[in-house]
Amino acid sequence: MTDLTASPLPLAQALIRCPSITPVDEGALGVLQTALESLGFTCKRYPFEDVDNLYARLGTKPRNLCFAGHTDVVPIGDAAAWSVDPFAAETRNGKLIARGAVDMKSQIAAFVTAVARHIEVHGPPDGSISFLITGDEEGPAINGTKKLLKAITDDGEHLSHCLVGEPTSEQALGDVIKNGRRGSLNGKVKVTGKQGHVAYPEKSANPVPVLLNFLHKLQAWHLDEGAPGFQPSNLEITSVDVGNTAHNVIAASAEAKFNIRFNTHHTGDALRSQIGKFAGEVETGTTQLDLDLKVTGEAFYTDPGPFTQILVDAVKDVTGTDAALTTGGGTSDARFIKDFCPVAELGLKNDTAHKVDEFTEITELEQLADIYTGVLARYFA
Repeated sequence: MTDLTASPLPLAQALIRCPSITPVDEGALGVLQTALESLGFTCKRYPFEDVDNLYARLGTKPRNLCFAGHTDVVPIGDAAAWSVDPFAAETRNGKLIARGAVDMKSQIAAFVTAVARHIEVHGPPDGSISFLITGDEEGPAINGTKKLLKAITDDGEHLSHCLVGEPTSEQALGDVIKNGRRGSLNGKVKVTGKQGHVAYPEKSANPVPVLLNFLHKLQAWHLDEGAPGFQPSNLEITSVDVGNTAHNVIAASAEAKFNIRFNTHHTGDALRSQIGKFAGEVETGTTQLDLDLKVTGEAFYTDPGPFTQILVDAVKDVTGTDAALTTGGGTSDARFIKDFCPVAELGLKNDTAHKVDEFTEITELEQLADIYTGVLARYFA
């Protein structure tokens, strides 16, 4: 095993060379498990259907700092558009260029390096360090972190705090730490009427005006002015589709899609209820309005305090950057972890995540390992 204290780069490359496109593992969890066991971790695999997951723990004392992440990656897209083999983990001009270099195998490697350094300097932690790693973050997120958390809880595990290694940085390494996330609701609405000739509307039931009335209610809905740590919630209509190519035909049905990114003033159930009321207000006796509303994550917020300050101080010590605590962006598996312990996210810059020629600067990867090392030192001080 390569000296894990020296640099996170070799382990990041070993993980990347496992082409673990969701939900296929291709040996990535095995690479990580071998590294962790060499440091004294007890590892257990938790397969759920076609997804493999890993929980590893070092120590038995109750103060348990968990690092959470995922070894699965998104597809590479057009292979010919890449300047390198996406899974060769090549380094060029000071960059590690590969699928997963940013999102997020490099962060896993950086935290392993940080743990190895902490053990070398301080010995076993005065508490416990754990890894919660899934192979289903980029996919449906059904057989990954959500089930893994329940399983380890059933096994008697308790997490005190959790650091998620998602790529949160924007302009400079460590400039953004996520201490919350907005919730997300995906909505589909379909209005079914009766097709007919435009010259005889009394013999038809036009679904389009009903759909427009419903969408107008959504557009006029003032959700809020923001919440502590959050921007105002926003609703976006993303698609309107009638599928009618003729001018003289009243369509049989009309559909639309929309998304709500909401803060802690709302819950998914409350939003569903209000949308249902809007539907009832516009529905007519000659049309049928059907809703399909899915909440992919609830809004959550970790109050600034000692845990987030540890992260802020660790960044400042390594980069000199004053990290901002924010709640913007998309969703992550932190939406599941927040039900079990306080959680925050800190990782590499996200500007090339999921792109062709995804890359991280190797110097920033090394700095991230230094930041994580500082987090461990402060947490177990």
